[in-house]
Amino acid sequence: MKMTILYKKNAASQYMISFVSVLVVSLVSLIVRDAIDYKIIGYVLLVLVSLLAIFLEIKPVLLGALLSALALDYLFIKPYHTLHIDNTEDALLLIMFFIIALINAVLTNNFKRMQHAIHIKETRASTMKLYNTMLDSLSHELRTPIAAILGSIDMLQQKDIHLSEDKQQKLLFEIEKASMKLNYQVENLLNMSRLESGVIQPKLDWCDVKEIIYNVCNRISEETKDHKITYKIDENLPLFKLDYGLMEQIIYNLVYNCSQHTPKGVNIVIQAQYDVDADYDHHVDLIKKCIITVSDDGHGFPSDEIDRAFDKFYRFKNSKTGGTGLGLSIVKGFVEAQNGSITLENAENDGAVFTLEFHVDCMAINSLKNE
Repeated sequence: MKMTILYKKNAASQYMISFVSVLVVSLVSLIVRDAIDYKIIGYVLLVLVSLLAIFLEIKPVLLGALLSALALDYLFIKPYHTLHIDNTEDALLLIMFFIIALINAVLTNNFKRMQHAIHIKETRASTMKLYNTMLDSLSHELRTPIAAILGSIDMLQQKDIHLSEDKQQKLLFEIEKASMKLNYQVENLLNMSRLESGVIQPKLDWCDVKEIIYNVCNRISEETKDHKITYKIDENLPLFKLDYGLMEQIIYNLVYNCSQHTPKGVNIVIQAQYDVDADYDHHVDLIKKCIITVSDDGHGFPSDEIDRAFDKFYRFKNSKTGGTGLGLSIVKGFVEAQNGSITLENAENDGAVFTLEFHVDCMAINSLKNE
């Protein structure tokens, strides 16, 4: 019912636009009627109908074509202020004007329909390609940890095979590791769904960024065991008003991405700092910023593909198998949900540098203790 009302309102406005456009052009042409030939005015009205055909639906355009023909006959073809035409040439001109206006309107409308159909077809093809890419990625990323879990459980349940305690602990560890990997992929899918639906509403509260970084790195220690992590965090880093859960996921995805796509032994550097810029537009205000960088000394990103790093389901041509291509796009979505920005660039001495910048309120930890 609501859509029908909106459609009627839109249709009424299009008819009004068509009517007013012909009226305005006719009144302007009427001022210079004695100075120019009426055939030129006919061309102007024909151009008007062509423009209306580009922006309006077919019926309002047909109305414009009819009104233009009537205006040309009534106001500009002698005798004025009558629909009577004295000579055959003028009658033929008026008929041809109306026919050309109608043909132009119909052809333009058909062209717009074809463009719309092509756009729908391309969108469907793109959606299917994205869907197939997602299925290919998920079929591997979800099947592998599930297979590991089922295999380990099956071995633990076999009564005819005696397993040492060390073997049992190893199988339990494999189950835990596979479960965490499975949970990571499911979390990414759920988070992408939340981003797509626009339901993410950040719950801003005072957060200790240093605590978030250390907690995340402890949680991901197994994935980063073959890498070195270096922390460069300001000792007097204040509390920032951010969403704790979103920040955890942002740091987790960035560090996990570095650990999965860099060689063993690479150094991952996590830096957090507080900065203040003067707001020259307001003269007195200060812009308080929380800046977090996650960098590594690996091989960096391909220069011709780096702009696509945050695209959904995009995986680099030379990247190793595995991964859904969701981690970085989720990072970008969560950063922007908190009115922040993220940039990616290759370091001068190889490696990649992710820079997160948040313009947020801050409070010194000492102030919190005093309260």
